[in-house]
Amino acid sequence: MDVILLERVAKLGQMGDVVSVKDGYARNYLLPQRKALRANDNNLKAFEAQKAQLEARNLETKKEAEDLAARLGGQQFVVIRSASDSGALYGSVTTRDAADAATDAGFSIDRKQVALTAPIKELGLHVVSVVLHPEVDVTITLNVARSTEEAELQASGKSIQDLAAEEEAAAEFEIAELFDDIGAAQIDDDEDAPAPAAEAEAADEGEENA
Repeated sequence: MDVILLERVAKLGQMGDVVSVKDGYARNYLLPQRKALRANDNNLKAFEAQKAQLEARNLETKKEAEDLAARLGGQQFVVIRSASDSGALYGSVTTRDAADAATDAGFSIDRKQVALTAPIKELGLHVVSVVLHPEVDVTITLNVARSTEEAELQASGKSIQDLAAEEEAAAEFEIAELFDDIGAAQIDDDEDAPAPAAEAEAADEGEENA
């Protein structure tokens, strides 16, 4: 299907370009999102008549997007999820979760603006692209953790593997200390116990006195 682009579309073209796309892509995305019109004589005339207005609106929305990008770009948002000890999520983090986390922090974005190549299924820091305008996009970081405390540690640069290794080392240290305490207690008991020879002498003296 041939369509007239009403705005810049990545990998397709700029506003006003007439491009050929698959029918499904046009019907399911470009046309309902008002990113394009069917390329026919009537629509071409309508576009030329509204071109100046469309360009002005595009500049206005681009300026708004740039203002938001200046505040949003580089931000980190915490998403709390249940996960196994290995870091695998019970479920996944989606575009809606990313948009909700940003919105809760005071940034108004829609899940359709979040670009995920695949659902997030692991704990950790994940860099995500947000398309605020056909010509303006930024990246944010989703800090996916099981608790706010874990999120703070991840934000400081520690991975779930680092945390697990630290916990394992701490457990091994506690066990080693426990064995040291047990060993020290055994030595003290041995020192307090009378020597066998002394016990025999004490027994002999007792018999003689009797």
